[in-house]
Amino acid sequence: MKSTITKALVALAFTAAFSACKKSNNDVPENPGNYVLAVTPVASTGVADYLVTASNLESGSVSIIGNGVEQDGTYRYYVTLGNKFFSMLYGQGNPGAVTVYGVQSGKLTKLNDFTAATVQAFAPVNNDILMVKVPRAYAATGATLANWYIVSSETNKQTAEGTLDAVLPSGNGEIAHFSWLTQVGTKVFAPFFSITGRTFETEYPDYAGIAVYSYPSMTYEKTIKDTRTSFIGRYFTDGLGIVENGDTYAFSSSVAVKGGVYTSTKPSAITRIKSGTTEFDQTYYMDFEAASNGYVITNWLYVGQNKFVANVEPKATKGAYVAGKRLAIVDVSAKTVNLVTGFPDAASVASITTTNYSPKDGTTGYVGVNLTDGTTWVYKINASTRTATRGLKVEGGLITAIQHVN
Repeated sequence: MKSTITKALVALAFTAAFSACKKSNNDVPENPGNYVLAVTPVASTGVADYLVTASNLESGSVSIIGNGVEQDGTYRYYVTLGNKFFSMLYGQGNPGAVTVYGVQSGKLTKLNDFTAATVQAFAPVNNDILMVKVPRAYAATGATLANWYIVSSETNKQTAEGTLDAVLPSGNGEIAHFSWLTQVGTKVFAPFFSITGRTFETEYPDYAGIAVYSYPSMTYEKTIKDTRTSFIGRYFTDGLGIVENGDTYAFSSSVAVKGGVYTSTKPSAITRIKSGTTEFDQTYYMDFEAASNGYVITNWLYVGQNKFVANVEPKATKGAYVAGKRLAIVDVSAKTVNLVTGFPDAASVASITTTNYSPKDGTTGYVGVNLTDGTTWVYKINASTRTATRGLKVEGGLITAIQHVN
């Protein structure tokens, strides 16, 4: 399950001090359960997340005031694999602490601590967490390399590491900067945007590439290429989704840039790689802007039965780091996009959590929403009725991730 280091930068009036989480008579009691929420305390300076549990996401409340497990370090990203919850520190280029938790009797239990490299892409693969540290500049001498690491969910420790040629997958001389990693069958798919340096500019804006690796050796096999869209996914955003029959769908926001200008001539779109193949399916193409009447897709959450809950943004205000504040139901089989009703108006949304949860029942998604009035909620999204219902209230901070641990 994908997670994120993205923090909601929201200017909220807040008078309580969170330098220590001590109980008061007005505190919301603990809410033991198998849902885990990462919450950033509202403060004027950088503060660490708290992890809190919840018994359900549809009602009640949870608070970090007097509750939760404080994380060390300001920027964290999270991933769940089976009955393990991994909290990883983004070390700003330096190694970061990784803490592994389980849930017992509805409460988090620390299983292990270790140090790992700061990475830009990670995902569960088999019983492991695969992580890749991707370069943003060419090496001064020799090959430009990316570093990969494998952490076992069985031993809760790093078990392997190696390097990848970071230029080879693009085929055009630019660095292949992975937007994410996804296990597809027995392979690892790594969609990328090709870049010339730290500004993330490209000479090839109308190009989508997915590097294919064997696992666990991480041997490069090929690049799946397409020129019908711009690059797949976004920075620290998974642009791939696998449906029940094994087909893989890929979205592009069409935000390739050069000289500060968006240069792709292609619309935001969705393409497909059929199960068991390593080529884009040329018989499938979904012009997202046309299907949605003028929106681009910026993120999505698979809920099952070919349906995604997608973040969307009007094409006129799209940007490489603009996360859509509206939600829509995308049916990739029917090629339809329908805005969700009952969700807060975009003007009242400060931010939407990028790491959310679905049981993949074909209907339900749970999305964290931080509102401009200073309140924070989990909304239940019904993909069948295309409606949103306000659920769990979160007090004391901003939701940065919603996960479920078995």
